[in-house]
Order: sequence, then C-alpha cells, then structure tokens
Amino acid sequence: MRMKKKWELRLYVAGLTGNSIQALNNLQEICDTHLKGEYEIEVIDLLEKPELAAGDQITAIPTLVRKLPEPIVKIIGNLSKEEKVLVGLDLRPRDLT
Repeated sequence: MRMKKKWELRLYVAGLTGNSIQALNNLQEICDTHLKGEYEIEVIDLLEKPELAAGDQITAIPTLVRKLPEPIVKIIGNLSKEEKVLVGLDLRPRDLT
C-alpha cells in the first residue's frame, strides 16, 4: 500500500494586507493543483501572535515554511512566481542549464 506524502505548510503573515491575501490565494491554488489533498496549511498572523516568529526564525513576511516533508524550507514573498515556489518546495526539479 502506497502512503501519501503529508505536506505541512505554515504561512506567516502580518494582518490581512493585500500581499498576505495574495500569498494565501497563490499558495492555495498551487496546493490544490500540485498536492491534491495531501497538504495542510496553517496561517499564522504575527500581529496576533508575534512570539511565533522566533520558532521558525521569520525575518520577513509573508513567508512560507514547509515543515514536512523535511528538510524545512522557507520561501519569502507573495508566492506569485509559481515556478519558483514549485522548485522551492521540491515539486519541480531545478533547471540546471
């Protein structure tokens, strides 16, 4: 029996700014397209819980943190460049040319 990968993703934002909303929408679209039900997204608003920034060493927002599968990966920005996000999450191989 094949076990499905479980992706645990955290998106750090600071309030419901345009950039934060765009990052969440972009992430949701990427996950729906490429991870089809194999993922969980946790959104952490650092305006409400600033102490959580230290745990994942967040220095900029929005920041996406892939907790699982390991290794931990961070992607900063609104995630609008889908190809970079896919490569960053190891969903698409890096172009070595």
